[in-house]
Amino acid sequence: MRPGENLTVRGDRRYDAPEGERELAPFAPVPEHLRGGVVRSVALPPGKKLIALTFDLCEVRGEVAGYDGAIIDTLRANSIKATFFAGGKWMRSHAERAGQLMSDPLFEIANHSEAHRNLRLLEGRDLSEEILGAQRSYERLRGGLGAAACVSKTASSLGAIPPRLALFRFPFGACSPASLAAVNDAGLVAVQWDLSTGDPSPAVSARAIAEAMVRGAKPGSIIILHANGRGWHTADALPDAIPRLKAKGFEFVTVSELLSAGRPEVVPTCYDNRPGDTDKYDMLFLAKHHGRAKRNGTLSR
Repeated sequence: MRPGENLTVRGDRRYDAPEGERELAPFAPVPEHLRGGVVRSVALPPGKKLIALTFDLCEVRGEVAGYDGAIIDTLRANSIKATFFAGGKWMRSHAERAGQLMSDPLFEIANHSEAHRNLRLLEGRDLSEEILGAQRSYERLRGGLGAAACVSKTASSLGAIPPRLALFRFPFGACSPASLAAVNDAGLVAVQWDLSTGDPSPAVSARAIAEAMVRGAKPGSIIILHANGRGWHTADALPDAIPRLKAKGFEFVTVSELLSAGRPEVVPTCYDNRPGDTDKYDMLFLAKHHGRAKRNGTLSR
């Protein structure tokens, strides 16, 4: 990891503009049993102890978030599979790192929206752009990897890298029936989590994160963490948690592998620990919009 690479830089708008219109890779419809809800975990056959580590790589407009290389180094050193939910803006501002993650057979890349807006409150083109912006960024980056050394060294060919993103995670863990339908119509399966570590809070220690993982994990769990510099103590927690989880018999797989290993447990709405607990982000989003409109002189009266 380069010095300071894990830190967020405020005020850099070079990557704010989304990808231009481009034809996206074709996709099959989302199976009916996975439509209209979000996957929180997977019910597995007796004796299977699979879990999925997931890491959000989100970035909002007007900033460049971090890349926590210490996390990726730990995963690679221990041959741990993981799924990274990456934003379109994050992929553009970290194109080299995104390409490395895409090319590594240990890892799976998934869609975490364009710029981490609250999709519960969006509609029309704004909603569509949050979903498809990340798809465009991923497919452009993948197309540029054809002759890159990182592909030839870590994957058998460009064909080993999926042509499109197939999974979606809602920013803030907040969704609505309309946004769920839009995600599914784009050929994406909505994936939440059943085990939240609290790692975006600086007050949550590495020990607390590791304890949450070890005590809370069950067969079929999907665990949420952050690798964009906002998982404050995640890099220190993983060397503690991973061997303890292995000692309990858990095997680490990607989310797609987990989904195919059992019966996805789908719920009709998004939440963190209990239904309704992410609705608070509506007011946060509206307050920011109100303040921005007032500064710009566009506030409706």
